[in-house]
Amino acid sequence: MPFLLQSADVDRIERERAGGVTSREVLRLFEGRGARLSGATFRKYVQAGLLPRSRRVGRKGKHTGSTGLYPVSVVRRVDLIKRMMAEGLTLEDIRESFVAVKHRLEDVEGGWAALVAELGRRARAHPHRREVERELARAEREMRSALRRVERVGGRIATVRRVLEEVG
Repeated sequence: MPFLLQSADVDRIERERAGGVTSREVLRLFEGRGARLSGATFRKYVQAGLLPRSRRVGRKGKHTGSTGLYPVSVVRRVDLIKRMMAEGLTLEDIRESFVAVKHRLEDVEGGWAALVAELGRRARAHPHRREVERELARAEREMRSALRRVERVGGRIATVRRVLEEVG
C-alpha cells in the first residue's frame, strides 16, 4: 500500500510538529501519499473516539480567532486506522477492539510526559546536568518507541480477532 507512512516519516513529523497539527495538515499529508482522507472522514474518526479532539489555540493578531490543533500522534493513528481498514476491519471493529487500548496509552503517555518535564526541570540544578539530560532524552525516545510498539500490537490483536470471528 503506497499511501501508508513509513515509521521514519512519522518520527520526523512528530519532531517537526511537536506542538500539534491541524486537521488540514493531516489531510494534506495523507492525500499527498495517495490516501483517500476527507475532512468528513477525519471528523468521523474523532467522533468515533479513534482520534483525540483538538485543543483550541489562539492566533496572533486582533480578531483572528483560534485554530484547532491535534496532538501529532493523530498522524500515527490515522496511519494505523488506514492499515487496519486495508486489512478488512470496519471502523466499528477498530473502535471496539482498540479504543480502550488507545485511551490507556494516552494516559500513560500523558503521565510520562509530565514526569519527564518534572525531571527535566530538576536536572537543570544537577551537578552532572548534561549527562542526566542525555539519559533522560534517551529514556524518552525509548518510551515513545515502546508506546508505538504497543499501539501496533493493539492493531494486530484487533486484526487477528476479526479474522478469527470470520473463520469461527
